[in-house]
Amino acid sequence: MKTFSDVPALSADTLQRYSLHGETMGTRYSAVFYAAADIDEACVNAKLFAEVDRVDRQMSNWKPDSDLNRLNSAPENEWLTMPKELFTVLETALLVSRQSQGAFDIGVGGLVHAWGFGPGKGHTDTHQINALRSNAHRPATNVLELAPERLQARKRAAITLDLSGIAKGYGVDQLGRCLERLGITCYLVGIDGEMRARGMKPDGNPWSVAIEKPVRHMREVMGVMTLSDAAIATSGDYRHWVEHEGKSYTHTMNSALQEPVSNRLAAVSVVASSCMLADAWATALLVLGEEAGVKMAQERGMDAVFVLHDKDGFKDIAIADGKIEQ
Repeated sequence: MKTFSDVPALSADTLQRYSLHGETMGTRYSAVFYAAADIDEACVNAKLFAEVDRVDRQMSNWKPDSDLNRLNSAPENEWLTMPKELFTVLETALLVSRQSQGAFDIGVGGLVHAWGFGPGKGHTDTHQINALRSNAHRPATNVLELAPERLQARKRAAITLDLSGIAKGYGVDQLGRCLERLGITCYLVGIDGEMRARGMKPDGNPWSVAIEKPVRHMREVMGVMTLSDAAIATSGDYRHWVEHEGKSYTHTMNSALQEPVSNRLAAVSVVASSCMLADAWATALLVLGEEAGVKMAQERGMDAVFVLHDKDGFKDIAIADGKIEQ
C-alpha cells in the first residue's frame, strides 16, 4: 500500500469515489471521499473507526468506564486529568453555554436519566423528576472548573454531565481530521445526519446533504443543503421522545426549567465551521425556541434553518449570515 504522503497530486479524472461506514455511538458513521484508485479501504476504515471509537470510549454516558463517567463519579473538588479530546469538548461546551446564555448546558445528565433517555431501564421516573425540581438547578458553567494548562477538570458540586448534544459533532470532526492526515481533502463525513464536508467534488460541485422532514416514525427529505468546507448539525423533537401521562416529551432538556424542551420548534439545523459547534448550537437554539433562538442566530450572524410546527404542517425560517431570507 502506498503511503498517502507519497502519492502525488491527482487530477479529477484519476480520482475514485469511496464510500465507507461502520457502527458507533449506537448509530452509524459514514465517509464518502475521492482518492487514488489503489488505497487500502479496509485500512482507512479501521482508522476512521478508531477515531470515533476513541470519542465514544471517552465521552459516552452509556459506558460505565468512560472518562466522562469517571468525572461524573469523582468526589467533589478532586482534580482529574482528562484526555485532550474530552477536555476540548468540555471547554467548548462551557464556552457555548456562556455564549447562549445557558441554553446549552451539559449539566443535564440527571434530567436526561430521570426522563428515561439515559442509561438504565429507559422509563420516566416521576419521583426523580420531582426531586430534581425541588432544588435549584446549577448549570455546568457554575460547577465544572477546567485547568487548560494541565488538562484537568473538577466539580465543585455534585453534577451529572451529558455530552450528547456535542460529542457526536466532535466525532464527525475527528472523521474529517483522520482523512486529512491521510492526504484526503475531498470528503463528506457524518454520524447519523451530522455532517462535515471539505472541498468540492471532482466535477466542481459542492457536496449535497439531505435535510430530514421532522416527522416521527418515518424518514422523508424536506430539502437539500450544499456544503463545502463547512459542517451541519440538526436538533429536533422527532427522533427520540417518551410518552408520559398522555403527553409526548422530547429528549432535549431545558435546564432553566428543569424539564424537556416544549416550544413550537420541530427542528433546528446549524451550519458552522466545525460539526462540534454546529451540534452544540443546534441544541442551544432548539432550547431557546422560535423567538429567542431566531434572535440569537441573527445577533451572532449564524447560518441556520428553523422548522416550526404550523397547524397541520411545518413552517421554516432560514437565516444566512444572520439575516432572515425572504
